[in-house]
Amino acid sequence: MTPTPQERRQGTARELLETATAQLAPAPDANPFVPLVVSGTAGLGAVAALALEQRHVIPADRRSFQHLAARSAAADLPATAAFFDALTEGEDLAQGHLGALVAACGLDERQAAAYTPMAGCQAYPAYVAWLALNAEPVDAVLALTANFAAWGGYCALLARSLREHHGFPDEACAFFDLFAEPSADLDRATIAALSEGVAQGRVTPRAALRQGKLLQEYEEMFWASLAARV
Repeated sequence: MTPTPQERRQGTARELLETATAQLAPAPDANPFVPLVVSGTAGLGAVAALALEQRHVIPADRRSFQHLAARSAAADLPATAAFFDALTEGEDLAQGHLGALVAACGLDERQAAAYTPMAGCQAYPAYVAWLALNAEPVDAVLALTANFAAWGGYCALLARSLREHHGFPDEACAFFDLFAEPSADLDRATIAALSEGVAQGRVTPRAALRQGKLLQEYEEMFWASLAARV
C-alpha cells in the first residue's frame, strides 16, 4: 500500500529524530556525576546542589519554551507551538516536585534561596534561551528532543540510587521519576512538529545538529560542575 503524503512526512520526521539522537548520543564517560550518585559516593550536599541548580534551570527553560511556542504560533506552525506548550507544562510539573527534593536534602527555603548557582550548570539554560531567540523553532524541536534521551536515562539512575543510598521517599524522587520514562504523548507531539517542519521546508538538519551538539556539551558542563563539588 502506497504511503500517504502525511505518512511519508512522518517517516521523514522519525528518520530525522533517530539520526539526530544517534549522532548526539553522549560518550559513556560524558557524565561524571551520576556514577558518583549510583555508587553512593556523592553525599547529600552534592545532591542538594543538583536540586538547587534545577531551581534556576526549570523556570528559565519554561520561559524559553513559552517564547518558542509564541514564535511558532506567529509563524503558522501550530504543531510546533503545541510541542513547546507541552514542554512548558512539563516544566510546571517539574517545578512542583522540586520542593520535596530540596527538603529531602535537609534544606529549608531560606537556605535554598541563598544558594548561588554555578556558571557551568547554568550554561545549558542560557543556550536554550539563545535558541528561543534565534533558532528556527522546528530546528530547536530536533535539537532539544535529541538531547532529552540521555537526560531521561540519567534521571532513572538518579531516582533509583537516591532511594537506595539515601532512603529518599517517592515524593522526593518524583522530579526524576517525571523524566525517567519516555512519554508517548511527547513523542507524538515531536513527530507532529517535525512533520510540520518537513511539509513547510522549515527543518535544517545541519543547523539542528549543530545546536544539539552545543546543548550536549553544555549539559556535560552541568554534570562536570556538580561532580567537582563531590
